[in-house]
Amino acid sequence: MVKVTAFIASLGYWGIAVGMAIESANIPLPSEIILPFGGYLVSRGDLNFWGVVLAGTVGGTAGSVLSYALGWWGGRPFLLRYGRYLGVSEKNFRLAESWFLRYGEITVFVTRLMPVVRTFISLPAGISGMNFFRFVIYTFLGSLPWSILLTYLGVKLGEHWTDLKPWFHRADVVVVVLILATVIWWWWKRRRH
Repeated sequence: MVKVTAFIASLGYWGIAVGMAIESANIPLPSEIILPFGGYLVSRGDLNFWGVVLAGTVGGTAGSVLSYALGWWGGRPFLLRYGRYLGVSEKNFRLAESWFLRYGEITVFVTRLMPVVRTFISLPAGISGMNFFRFVIYTFLGSLPWSILLTYLGVKLGEHWTDLKPWFHRADVVVVVLILATVIWWWWKRRRH
């Protein structure tokens, strides 16, 4: 964490944008560190609130575009060819793809507000072939309130911005448990049929 905050402090807005791009490109560098630290720098007068929010939102969107591209160019052929070895039949893949094409926009928007899932949602968007421009718009719009909230919390907590870490860790655990429960339920239901 010290290296991340030193990197952000040395580059300012660029550090926040790069950190958020990394987080959104499927690399677990938590925005729960990047943006509250940016808020702390705002509380010290080193950065501007809206500059941090914009850097976080644009950086997150840029990283999401990279993840979308990975899904678009590599994920679909990979899943169609090897998905059965991972428990994803072509029928299930097509079903998930049609669901994502129908509800993808709201899914992308809402999951940008959820820990853990927000980092990886761009992959299925790319795999499903979601409209790229709509993907970018909904990603930006979903990332904006997340950036505002975390930056604001960092400003309010000031030098105690690290006090947020345990709370977000608990939220991460809840989200992971829900994902695992969903996967187990899906697997169990599939095995019964």
